[in-house]
Amino acid sequence: MAEMSPRPPARVAGPEKGPRCADAPEDTEGTLVDLGAMVRESPPWLVSAVIHMAVMILFGLVIVHSQVQTNLLLDAGYSDDVGDPIEDDLDTVHNEFEVDNDVITPQNLPVVEDPLALPSVAEIVPTPSMPTGPAIAPTAIGVALTGREPGMKEAMLLSGGGTAKTEGAVAMGLKWLATQQRGNGMWSLRGPYANGAGTENTEAATAMALLAFQGSGYTPAGDPNHVYTPVVRRGWAALLKRLEEDGRFFHDVPESHQLYTQAQCTIALCELYAMTGDNAYYDPAQRAIDYCVRIQTQQGGWRYNPGTDSDMSVTGWFVMALQSARMAGIEVPSPVFDKISQFLDSVARDEGSRYAYQIQAGATLTLSAEGLLCRQYLGWPHDDPRLDRGVEYLLANLPEWNKRNAYYWYYATQVLHHMEGNRWRNWNGQMRDLLPEHQEKRGKERGSWDPRGDRWGDAGGRLYVTCLSLYTLEVYYRHLPLYRGGTFSDAR
Repeated sequence: MAEMSPRPPARVAGPEKGPRCADAPEDTEGTLVDLGAMVRESPPWLVSAVIHMAVMILFGLVIVHSQVQTNLLLDAGYSDDVGDPIEDDLDTVHNEFEVDNDVITPQNLPVVEDPLALPSVAEIVPTPSMPTGPAIAPTAIGVALTGREPGMKEAMLLSGGGTAKTEGAVAMGLKWLATQQRGNGMWSLRGPYANGAGTENTEAATAMALLAFQGSGYTPAGDPNHVYTPVVRRGWAALLKRLEEDGRFFHDVPESHQLYTQAQCTIALCELYAMTGDNAYYDPAQRAIDYCVRIQTQQGGWRYNPGTDSDMSVTGWFVMALQSARMAGIEVPSPVFDKISQFLDSVARDEGSRYAYQIQAGATLTLSAEGLLCRQYLGWPHDDPRLDRGVEYLLANLPEWNKRNAYYWYYATQVLHHMEGNRWRNWNGQMRDLLPEHQEKRGKERGSWDPRGDRWGDAGGRLYVTCLSLYTLEVYYRHLPLYRGGTFSDAR
């Protein structure tokens, strides 16, 4: 509002020693080979070729050595010693769960009454060097999404404080999601699972499910033999059919759901293009983004109806969509972000450390987390005093199961993850135990989270709460920490 391995990086091949020629004569008389004579009698082109080959081999060895060094040092960070060690379990947690072949596919389910139950799902870290065009290499991946790649994923999990328990919970949750895919490739907010939403929005439900799979690195371009590859392929084939020529994704949903759906589907599509580099996704993503830009209001944000009014909740979704587009190399006009900043200023409270729903409203905890995350994406530095005060406000409201709010937990987890340091460890130490502990462990809903008792659970239903919980537990590798790279050192 969150394993089939993505395409592996190109392998640098080193020199290989060839086999000994079976016809080579043995030196029966013990004479030594006259190398000097061989050189003198060889044609000049052969000598030159040998010398050039030796130089190329030397350079190849240097390059391979340099690459190994870089990969080893790329993601140095801390590894919390609290919780279950994961080094020995990472290779088994996802293999332990096999998706059932029988996919539940209910027919003719009716359409999501409370759009606040569908929070933003993907946070994309912007950088000043982001491209603004379609030409990215087929094997390229958005910088912010490199944590999802094999090898890097495990390193990020370790450095960020993840455990075998958190990864096991993700594996169980993805299995549950896979079994909920309908025969037409879409997902439902209503069911057939227990405690579904009261109304339907298949586009939003499908985008949420696909974002959970993409958060763990699964795309249609993955291993064709992996059990989740056909799941995400069917999902994207179905969702792209819902995209209109003008860039709209929403159809038969309540009026108040229209722009939540648009932003969420756009986030998922831009992520997909960034992860795969497949040009087949570029034009659809650009059309969706162009539509988002056209309907921005004069206030600078978005709300329920295209081009009309603004609120913090819906606007946060569009910030994620636009930033994911920039990260993927999709063109977004710069004035769009200036207008967003103006809107954020209008709903800011306490000099920008807290945020309200609309201009005339008071600040809330959930929208403060969402507003702070938007500020991080739009360029507030790590040591900004307003961000500092906002983070302390979040830390004063650590997750508690008797105060469930998956929407708040998701946004606050992202803000704290970007901050890193002790503040992240304090938040993560609570969250990484709380969510796996309360995940369904048995029965047909095994792997999901019960929405009953959640702040928005009754309106959003089981799939909504489960997807938000998965995004939260994928935080370690879902997106790289925004401020990492030696620009600061936070020991707090």
